[in-house]
Amino acid sequence: MSEADGLVRGEDGRLRCWWGESAPEYRAYHDREWGFPAADDVRLFEKLSLEGFQAGLSWLTILRKREGFRRAFADFDFERIARFGKRDVARLLDDASVVRNRAKVEAVINNARCAVELVHRDGSIASYVWRFEPESRARLLDRESLRLLSQTDDSKALARDLKRRGWRFVGPTTVYAFMQAMGLVNDHIDGCDPGAEAQRARERFHSPAGGGPLP
Repeated sequence: MSEADGLVRGEDGRLRCWWGESAPEYRAYHDREWGFPAADDVRLFEKLSLEGFQAGLSWLTILRKREGFRRAFADFDFERIARFGKRDVARLLDDASVVRNRAKVEAVINNARCAVELVHRDGSIASYVWRFEPESRARLLDRESLRLLSQTDDSKALARDLKRRGWRFVGPTTVYAFMQAMGLVNDHIDGCDPGAEAQRARERFHSPAGGGPLP
């Protein structure tokens, strides 16, 4: 495949999705996180929260502020965030290390409360979201086909159910970006070296929704 197909060879000789070579922060994120399956509730909640903040902005902007978000939002411990009040909202809106958008800040606090309820009812965020893992599909993704994958029937279903449970800033495009990042789908371009590593990680992964490793 060529760069036109979405692959770029880095200075280290590894083939990556084109965006993984576009900034140093992206390279580390692309190689070690994006598409690798995750089952930690705090990580899952953090990613849903940050994807909500990303709406209307670039992911690189959010990624560069991620440590600031973690400090400001109690490392995304949703049980702690669920107890945030008006003083915390005021503090966050005065904190330049995060995106100071009242609706998004209040959505994270609201969603933390919803997450506590979800864990009480469903056992964990992980066991809930992994129920929406789509059926496997042919890999063979190129840049154009990935561009068209902004949302899917599965992300629409998850977004619809989250909204039914009271979550905010969880539209189907936001939710699909979350699914890509947390390994519910592997949308690395075909031929990407870290993408192959993500696929092997998924094959070893035990789904918290009840499924074992891939056959």
